[in-house]
Amino acid sequence: MTWTQNFTPITDNLVLSSLAALIPILYFFWALTIKRMKGYIAGITTLLVALAVAVLIYGMPAGKAVMSASQGAVYGLLPIGWIIITSVFLYKMTVKSGQFNIIRSSVLSLTEDRRLQALLVAFSFGAFLEGAAGFGAPVAISAALLVGLGFNPLYAAGICLIANTAPVAFGAVGIPIIAMEGPTGIAAMEISKMVGRQLPFLSAFIPLYLILIMTGWKRSLEVLPAILVSGFSFAITQYLSSNFLGPELPDILSALVSLFALAIFLKFWKPKTIFRFASEETAVAVEPLYTAEAETKYTKWQIFHAWSPFLLLTLFITIWGMNPIKPTLSGHYEGNNALLGGINEIGKLLTFQIEVPGLHNEIIGSNGLPIAAFYKIELLGAAGTAILLAAIVTKFIAHMSAKDFYSTFVEAMKELAKPILMISTVVAFAYVTNASGMSTTLGMTLAKSGDLFPFFAPVLGWLGVFITGSDTSANLLFGSLQKVTALKVGMEPVLALAANSSGGVTGKMISPQSIAIACAAVGLAGRESELLRFTLKHSLFLLLLVCVITFLQNGVLSWMIP
Repeated sequence: MTWTQNFTPITDNLVLSSLAALIPILYFFWALTIKRMKGYIAGITTLLVALAVAVLIYGMPAGKAVMSASQGAVYGLLPIGWIIITSVFLYKMTVKSGQFNIIRSSVLSLTEDRRLQALLVAFSFGAFLEGAAGFGAPVAISAALLVGLGFNPLYAAGICLIANTAPVAFGAVGIPIIAMEGPTGIAAMEISKMVGRQLPFLSAFIPLYLILIMTGWKRSLEVLPAILVSGFSFAITQYLSSNFLGPELPDILSALVSLFALAIFLKFWKPKTIFRFASEETAVAVEPLYTAEAETKYTKWQIFHAWSPFLLLTLFITIWGMNPIKPTLSGHYEGNNALLGGINEIGKLLTFQIEVPGLHNEIIGSNGLPIAAFYKIELLGAAGTAILLAAIVTKFIAHMSAKDFYSTFVEAMKELAKPILMISTVVAFAYVTNASGMSTTLGMTLAKSGDLFPFFAPVLGWLGVFITGSDTSANLLFGSLQKVTALKVGMEPVLALAANSSGGVTGKMISPQSIAIACAAVGLAGRESELLRFTLKHSLFLLLLVCVITFLQNGVLSWMIP
């Protein structure tokens, strides 16, 4: 039995309906920031509130609401939860095998300065992982690395979330941009060009902003040369690659250029003072910190060997995202290569696309067409499986026993049980919000801003990423609405679509999924409220910058539109 979405369920009044649609979102903020609930409890109760609003106010049949939640919960487990488990597992393997001590030493051999370590690991290396994998792996790995180097866990998680702002729009080999082409009809290359004329401003600023958050103005100026090398090398490469190569490679290329540029620069330049956190300075009398002289005990081969798990992770994830490998692993290969054909058959056996009972094609959306709903499970094609393979190879590289390998995996599973429960519930909440029409109601309200729409267009992307946890999902959710509204108010549609994606990157750091992933990676499960309070103000500030950039590009800077 079909049900048609109603976007103005309260007396056909859009404003009142929007206030109703905001209830679950406001409740979630209240639960974490004011009530300070544990993340998984906030996730479960937010889901219940969303279900109540969907059924009692939006008139969604209870069965359909529950099934949409189940669809989201499954997606929360795979691929998102699977990536987190395997990422943390791989990191724990490097710690237990002793390899992480060498990784730590290799970073310290470049610099003992915490400011520069944040630029190398959180900004550059995190962006590389975002470009190759996305879906939480960048924050999980880079935050865990910073904690291993000696960063305060909350600081490490917060810094990595903020640093992740720069690469999100082109994450997972450009999927957020590519995904928008289908529903909007605007070429991905054109959207890539426009995003590449917005985000580089933010990317050049983020390294300075990170260090300002960590240390304030005075200590930031001490490392300004390194900040400029890191930020501008990334931003320039991001502009060039997005405008002349397309959406697939900007993150990977920008991150590599930034990482190597800063590493080479640090061979010739050092800050006058070494910055460490206050807690480290007070502990120095008891336990001396690593010094540059102590780093010479490891050979280049030992350092390469220690970093090999993360090099393997990068290699496997990159391969998993390439054509024609990616469709082959999901059982969608159509070529004639015998080897790929064989892998394709395995991919088919391990890929499941099951219609969600009582939901598939039983909801009529805003375009008057039924909405497809599947439980989509790709066991071989999931990025988490690529990370697991990297972990399996690492077992042999690190000479780890089968017993230690198994116990480390079980340990990671136990530690991540509650964070993954939170992730599954908040993704379920996102799916209920979408299926009931609440997300569209909020989008329609912002679209009423008329001539000010260019300023508010990024807010739609920010809201979409907060709700869904994904720039890809936010682009799919609001891409068509952005295009239609832009045409109505005389705005270039490609600018509106770029604004959706660019605004979305600033919402990633407050997305419940991202918060849960970051806390899980650094051992702060249950303290998600603290991390949200840390990132919220930065999210709003960076969103404001994107709003201003978009508004100016619609007016005095319209020459920047391709």
